[in-house]
Amino acid sequence: MIQSVDRAIRILGVLQGARRMSLSDLATRLDLPPSTVHGILKTLQAHGMVLQDRDSNRYQLGPAVLKLGNVYLDTLELRSRAVTWSEELARRSGYAVRTGVLTFDEVVIIHHEPRPDGSRQMPEVGIVIPAHACALGKAMLAYLPDQTEELLAGDKLRSMTSETVIDAVVLRKQLEEVARDALATEREEAVLGEAGLAAPIFDASGLVVGAIGIVLPAVDWAPADATFAAVREAARNISRELGASRWPIPPR
Repeated sequence: MIQSVDRAIRILGVLQGARRMSLSDLATRLDLPPSTVHGILKTLQAHGMVLQDRDSNRYQLGPAVLKLGNVYLDTLELRSRAVTWSEELARRSGYAVRTGVLTFDEVVIIHHEPRPDGSRQMPEVGIVIPAHACALGKAMLAYLPDQTEELLAGDKLRSMTSETVIDAVVLRKQLEEVARDALATEREEAVLGEAGLAAPIFDASGLVVGAIGIVLPAVDWAPADATFAAVREAARNISRELGASRWPIPPR
Protein backbone atom coordinates (compact mmCIF):
# COMPACT_ATOMS: atom_id res chain seq x y z
CA MET A 1 0.00 0.00 0.00
CA ILE A 2 1.30 3.45 -0.94
CA GLN A 3 1.14 5.53 2.22
CA SER A 4 0.52 8.92 0.63
CA VAL A 5 -2.34 7.56 -1.50
CA ASP A 6 -3.86 5.84 1.50
CA ARG A 7 -3.73 9.07 3.50
CA ALA A 8 -5.29 11.09 0.68
CA ILE A 9 -8.18 8.63 0.41
CA ARG A 10 -8.67 8.72 4.17
CA ILE A 11 -8.88 12.52 4.04
CA LEU A 12 -11.54 12.34 1.34
CA GLY A 13 -13.43 9.80 3.40
CA VAL A 14 -13.42 12.01 6.48
CA LEU A 15 -14.57 15.02 4.47
CA GLN A 16 -17.36 12.91 3.00
CA GLY A 17 -18.82 12.36 6.43
CA ALA A 18 -18.08 15.76 8.00
CA ARG A 19 -18.80 18.14 5.09
CA ARG A 20 -16.39 20.88 6.22
CA MET A 21 -13.42 20.56 8.55
CA SER A 22 -10.46 22.62 9.70
CA LEU A 23 -6.87 21.47 9.23
CA SER A 24 -6.47 20.78 12.93
CA ASP A 25 -9.69 18.76 13.07
CA LEU A 26 -8.62 16.65 10.11
CA ALA A 27 -5.19 16.05 11.61
CA THR A 28 -6.75 15.00 14.90
CA ARG A 29 -9.26 12.70 13.26
CA LEU A 30 -6.57 11.01 11.17
CA ASP A 31 -3.93 11.05 13.94
CA LEU A 32 -1.42 12.66 11.59
CA PRO A 33 0.83 15.75 11.90
CA PRO A 34 -0.91 18.92 10.63
CA SER A 35 2.00 19.56 8.26
CA THR A 36 1.48 16.17 6.61
CA VAL A 37 -2.26 16.69 6.24
CA HIS A 38 -1.72 20.22 4.90
CA GLY A 39 0.58 18.98 2.14
CA ILE A 40 -1.89 16.33 1.03
CA LEU A 41 -4.77 18.82 1.13
CA LYS A 42 -2.88 21.23 -1.11
CA THR A 43 -2.25 18.45 -3.61
CA LEU A 44 -5.90 17.41 -3.60
CA GLN A 45 -6.90 21.06 -3.91
CA ALA A 46 -4.71 21.47 -6.99
CA HIS A 47 -6.67 18.67 -8.66
CA GLY A 48 -10.10 19.95 -7.64
CA MET A 49 -10.73 17.11 -5.22
CA VAL A 50 -10.81 19.47 -2.23
CA LEU A 51 -11.85 23.11 -1.81
CA GLN A 52 -10.96 25.57 0.97
CA ASP A 53 -13.53 28.08 2.14
CA ARG A 54 -12.02 31.57 2.04
CA ASP A 55 -13.85 32.87 5.09
CA SER A 56 -13.45 29.95 7.50
CA ASN A 57 -10.39 28.24 5.93
CA ARG A 58 -12.24 24.95 6.36
CA TYR A 59 -11.90 22.22 3.75
CA GLN A 60 -14.62 20.38 1.85
CA LEU A 61 -14.90 18.00 -1.08
CA GLY A 62 -14.36 19.57 -4.50
CA PRO A 63 -16.18 19.31 -7.84
CA ALA A 64 -13.72 16.78 -9.26
CA VAL A 65 -15.17 14.20 -6.86
CA LEU A 66 -18.58 14.66 -8.50
CA LYS A 67 -17.03 14.35 -11.94
CA LEU A 68 -15.44 11.02 -11.02
CA GLY A 69 -18.72 9.86 -9.54
CA ASN A 70 -20.62 10.68 -12.71
CA VAL A 71 -18.07 8.83 -14.84
CA TYR A 72 -18.44 5.81 -12.56
CA LEU A 73 -22.22 5.86 -12.91
CA ASP A 74 -22.06 6.31 -16.69
CA THR A 75 -19.84 3.24 -17.09
CA LEU A 76 -21.69 1.00 -14.61
CA GLU A 77 -23.59 -1.68 -16.50
CA LEU A 78 -25.65 -2.57 -13.45
CA ARG A 79 -27.10 0.93 -13.36
CA SER A 80 -27.92 0.99 -17.07
CA ARG A 81 -29.69 -2.37 -16.75
CA ALA A 82 -31.57 -1.29 -13.63
CA VAL A 83 -33.11 1.89 -15.04
CA THR A 84 -35.91 0.27 -17.05
CA TRP A 85 -36.80 -2.27 -14.39
CA SER A 86 -36.75 0.41 -11.69
CA GLU A 87 -39.32 2.41 -13.60
CA GLU A 88 -41.49 -0.68 -13.94
CA LEU A 89 -41.13 -1.57 -10.25
CA ALA A 90 -42.04 1.98 -9.19
CA ARG A 91 -45.11 1.88 -11.43
CA ARG A 92 -46.26 -1.49 -10.12
CA SER A 93 -45.60 -0.80 -6.44
CA GLY A 94 -46.36 2.90 -6.23
CA TYR A 95 -43.20 3.45 -4.19
CA ALA A 96 -39.73 4.89 -4.78
CA VAL A 97 -37.10 2.42 -5.95
CA ARG A 98 -33.41 2.30 -5.08
CA THR A 99 -30.60 0.29 -6.63
CA GLY A 100 -27.41 0.03 -4.59
CA VAL A 101 -23.96 -1.51 -4.52
CA LEU A 102 -21.87 -2.55 -1.54
CA THR A 103 -18.71 -0.61 -0.70
CA PHE A 104 -17.02 -2.15 2.32
CA ASP A 105 -19.67 -1.84 5.06
CA GLU A 106 -21.94 0.64 3.31
CA VAL A 107 -24.46 0.71 0.48
CA VAL A 108 -24.09 3.41 -2.14
CA ILE A 109 -27.25 4.28 -4.07
CA ILE A 110 -26.43 4.26 -7.80
CA HIS A 111 -29.96 4.76 -9.12
CA HIS A 112 -33.11 6.25 -7.63
CA GLU A 113 -36.51 6.07 -9.24
CA PRO A 114 -38.93 8.50 -7.53
CA ARG A 115 -42.46 7.59 -6.50
CA PRO A 116 -44.70 7.77 -9.56
CA ASP A 117 -47.22 10.05 -7.85
CA GLY A 118 -45.68 13.23 -9.21
CA SER A 119 -44.76 14.58 -5.78
CA ARG A 120 -41.56 16.54 -5.25
CA GLN A 121 -38.75 14.25 -4.10
CA MET A 122 -35.07 14.70 -3.38
CA PRO A 123 -32.67 12.78 -5.67
CA GLU A 124 -30.89 10.06 -3.74
CA VAL A 125 -28.10 8.94 -6.07
CA GLY A 126 -24.86 8.91 -4.10
CA ILE A 127 -26.32 8.65 -0.62
CA VAL A 128 -24.65 6.13 1.67
CA ILE A 129 -26.41 3.82 4.15
CA PRO A 130 -24.81 1.34 6.59
CA ALA A 131 -25.23 -2.09 5.01
CA HIS A 132 -26.51 -3.76 8.17
CA ALA A 133 -29.25 -1.14 8.59
CA CYS A 134 -30.99 -1.33 5.21
CA ALA A 135 -32.78 -3.92 3.12
CA LEU A 136 -30.43 -3.36 0.17
CA GLY A 137 -27.39 -4.11 2.32
CA LYS A 138 -28.91 -7.21 3.88
CA ALA A 139 -29.91 -8.49 0.45
CA MET A 140 -26.23 -8.42 -0.56
CA LEU A 141 -24.58 -9.44 2.72
CA ALA A 142 -26.68 -12.61 2.81
CA TYR A 143 -24.78 -13.82 -0.27
CA LEU A 144 -21.36 -12.61 0.88
CA PRO A 145 -20.58 -14.67 3.99
CA ASP A 146 -16.89 -13.71 4.11
CA GLN A 147 -17.69 -10.01 3.94
CA THR A 148 -20.38 -10.44 6.58
CA GLU A 149 -17.95 -12.09 8.97
CA GLU A 150 -15.43 -9.31 8.36
CA LEU A 151 -18.11 -6.74 9.14
CA LEU A 152 -19.15 -8.48 12.35
CA ALA A 153 -15.55 -8.98 13.43
CA GLY A 154 -14.84 -5.25 13.25
CA ASP A 155 -15.99 -2.44 15.47
CA LYS A 156 -19.44 -2.48 17.03
CA LEU A 157 -22.16 -2.02 14.43
CA ARG A 158 -23.43 1.54 14.26
CA SER A 159 -26.91 2.17 15.63
CA MET A 160 -28.83 4.54 13.37
CA THR A 161 -32.12 4.35 15.28
CA SER A 162 -33.48 2.39 18.22
CA GLU A 163 -34.60 -0.26 15.70
CA THR A 164 -31.19 -0.88 14.10
CA VAL A 165 -30.07 -4.49 14.48
CA ILE A 166 -26.59 -4.38 16.02
CA ASP A 167 -26.55 -7.83 17.64
CA ALA A 168 -24.38 -10.19 15.56
CA VAL A 169 -26.46 -13.25 16.41
CA VAL A 170 -29.71 -11.58 15.39
CA LEU A 171 -28.19 -10.19 12.19
CA ARG A 172 -26.78 -13.58 11.18
CA LYS A 173 -30.22 -15.14 11.65
CA GLN A 174 -31.79 -12.44 9.52
CA LEU A 175 -29.24 -12.96 6.76
CA GLU A 176 -29.88 -16.72 6.77
CA GLU A 177 -33.56 -15.99 6.15
CA VAL A 178 -32.67 -13.56 3.37
CA ALA A 179 -30.47 -16.18 1.68
CA ARG A 180 -33.37 -18.62 1.86
CA ASP A 181 -36.07 -16.29 0.51
CA ALA A 182 -33.96 -13.91 -1.66
CA LEU A 183 -35.79 -11.01 0.00
CA ALA A 184 -34.59 -8.62 2.69
CA THR A 185 -36.70 -6.26 4.79
CA GLU A 186 -36.12 -3.52 7.33
CA ARG A 187 -38.38 -1.21 9.31
CA GLU A 188 -37.01 2.08 10.61
CA GLU A 189 -33.47 0.69 11.07
CA ALA A 190 -31.79 3.44 9.06
CA VAL A 191 -34.37 6.24 9.11
CA LEU A 192 -37.33 6.63 11.44
CA GLY A 193 -40.58 6.43 9.54
CA GLU A 194 -39.05 4.57 6.60
CA ALA A 195 -39.10 0.89 5.67
CA GLY A 196 -37.52 -1.12 2.88
CA LEU A 197 -37.83 -4.30 0.87
CA ALA A 198 -35.04 -5.51 -1.45
CA ALA A 199 -33.73 -8.45 -3.47
CA PRO A 200 -30.19 -9.34 -4.64
CA ILE A 201 -28.81 -8.92 -8.15
CA PHE A 202 -26.25 -11.37 -9.58
CA ASP A 203 -23.93 -11.20 -12.60
CA ALA A 204 -22.62 -13.77 -15.07
CA SER A 205 -19.98 -15.00 -12.61
CA GLY A 206 -22.65 -15.85 -10.06
CA LEU A 207 -21.61 -13.14 -7.62
CA VAL A 208 -24.02 -10.70 -6.01
CA VAL A 209 -23.20 -7.28 -7.46
CA GLY A 210 -26.04 -5.16 -6.18
CA ALA A 211 -29.61 -5.06 -4.95
CA ILE A 212 -32.85 -3.38 -5.92
CA GLY A 213 -35.72 -2.52 -3.65
CA ILE A 214 -38.53 -0.21 -2.70
CA VAL A 215 -38.68 2.45 0.01
CA LEU A 216 -42.00 3.05 1.73
CA PRO A 217 -43.39 4.79 4.79
CA ALA A 218 -43.22 2.53 7.83
CA VAL A 219 -46.94 3.07 8.40
CA ASP A 220 -47.59 1.36 5.04
CA TRP A 221 -45.90 -1.87 6.13
CA ALA A 222 -46.43 -4.56 5.04
CA PRO A 223 -46.86 -4.06 1.29
CA ALA A 224 -49.09 -6.32 -0.75
CA ASP A 225 -47.91 -9.79 -1.77
CA ALA A 226 -47.81 -8.55 -5.35
CA THR A 227 -45.19 -5.97 -4.34
CA PHE A 228 -42.96 -8.65 -2.83
CA ALA A 229 -43.26 -10.57 -6.09
CA ALA A 230 -42.51 -7.45 -8.14
CA VAL A 231 -39.28 -6.77 -6.24
CA ARG A 232 -38.11 -10.34 -6.79
CA GLU A 233 -39.05 -10.14 -10.48
CA ALA A 234 -37.10 -6.92 -10.98
CA ALA A 235 -33.98 -8.40 -9.37
CA ARG A 236 -34.34 -11.57 -11.44
CA ASN A 237 -34.72 -9.65 -14.70
CA ILE A 238 -31.70 -7.42 -14.06
CA SER A 239 -29.63 -10.46 -13.11
CA ARG A 240 -30.65 -12.22 -16.31
CA GLU A 241 -29.60 -9.21 -18.38
CA LEU A 242 -26.23 -9.22 -16.58
CA GLY A 243 -25.72 -12.85 -17.62
CA ALA A 244 -26.69 -14.73 -14.48
CA SER A 245 -27.61 -18.33 -15.31
CA ARG A 246 -30.23 -18.52 -12.55
CA TRP A 247 -31.72 -16.55 -9.69
CA PRO A 248 -31.10 -16.56 -6.84
CA ILE A 249 -27.63 -18.09 -6.69
CA PRO A 250 -26.78 -19.75 -3.34
CA PRO A 251 -24.05 -18.13 -1.18
CA ARG A 252 -20.54 -19.47 -1.77
